[in-house]
Order: sequence, then structure tokens, then C-alpha cells
Amino acid sequence: MITVLVVDDHELVRTGICRMLEDQVDIQVIGQAESGEEAIALVRQYHPNVVLLDVNMPGIGGVETTRRLLQTAPDTKVLAVSGLAEEPYPSLLLKAGARGYITKGAPISEMVRAINKVMQGGKYFSADIAEQLASSYLSDTQKSPFDALSEREMQVAMMVVNCISAQEISDKLFVSVKTVNTYRYRIFEKLGIDSDVKLTHLAIRYGLIKP
Repeated sequence: MITVLVVDDHELVRTGICRMLEDQVDIQVIGQAESGEEAIALVRQYHPNVVLLDVNMPGIGGVETTRRLLQTAPDTKVLAVSGLAEEPYPSLLLKAGARGYITKGAPISEMVRAINKVMQGGKYFSADIAEQLASSYLSDTQKSPFDALSEREMQVAMMVVNCISAQEISDKLFVSVKTVNTYRYRIFEKLGIDSDVKLTHLAIRYGLIKP
């Protein structure tokens, strides 16, 4: 029996996934979480085999959640399930340790196939995600200015565009407010911008957040 934890900040999405998986004889949903922080606590408590994880969530977000989950439970397999199919998210999740990435539009049969694949030690990506990853490795040109950001800079950038204060970012990432502001300065410098508003506009333009 494969035990699964479903993590998404939208209750309807979580409930829908859980109900679809209930019909699978070899899969058991052991819990739901609406944030990365809650997911980490539940993983420590229940030790699920697979975590189905939304990418764009309030709080520490999917990338940082993946990193911390795997520090807590290295044997747990993280499978990203997201409405964001564009780079750089697939690459960031892969670097953080996720074993797969499928879109929320995928049929339940593909989700089950992905769960079984990662449980067998493999990796699974939806066809469009796999194509993007292949293209990014084969191309020498950056498709998005966000590709220039480090993993931590990307985490801070997404928290900023989600209107999380510097103090809250400091608390969630366990760094000082001064360090958070240093990251913001580096992000602005790399992206050629000078304000949070411009950062948000850029994130919308490249499909990282919904307008």
C-alpha cells in the first residue's frame, strides 16, 4: 500500500484529488495539508511514501517545502502537482529534490502512474513539462530572467510578490531581516528592476503568478 499526503492551499483541489485516489486499491491518502509548514508537520507525524505538492502556495512555497520535507524524511517522494507548467518552476522543484512534476489538468490515470513511478525509484514528468526541461538543458539562452536567480532568491522573490513582509520572510526562512533585504537587492539587480511592484509585474508576465 502506498501512503500519500495531499498538499494544496485550495480545499476543493485537495478534496478532489483525495476522492479520486480513494478508488485506487493500492493507494491510501493519510492526510491533507493547506501549507508547506503544515505538510512538514504531518510528514514528521505520519511518514507518507509520497507527497503530492502544489507549487505556488502561501508561506514558504513549494520549492522550500520540498527541500525541508526531504531534510525531514529523505525517503519520502515529492511529486509536484501544479497549474504552473512554465519554467523555471519545474527546474527549481527538480533541483530541490522532487521526483516528478505533473500538471493539475492531468487525468487521474496519469497521477496514479506518476505515483507508482516515483515509488519505484524513477522520475515522472508530464509530457509538456518533460519537453520544457529537455529544451532548457539543450538551449544556451535563458527563456526567463528568473532563470538567473538562485533557488533561495527565487523563494524570496515569490514571497515578495505574494505580499509577505520582510519580517514574515525572515521568520519562515530562519534568516535575519537584513539578509532578506540583501536578497531583495540581489533580485532587483539581476532582474533589472527597482521595486516590488515591478517584480510582481514581471512575475505575472512570465507566468509565475496569476494576475
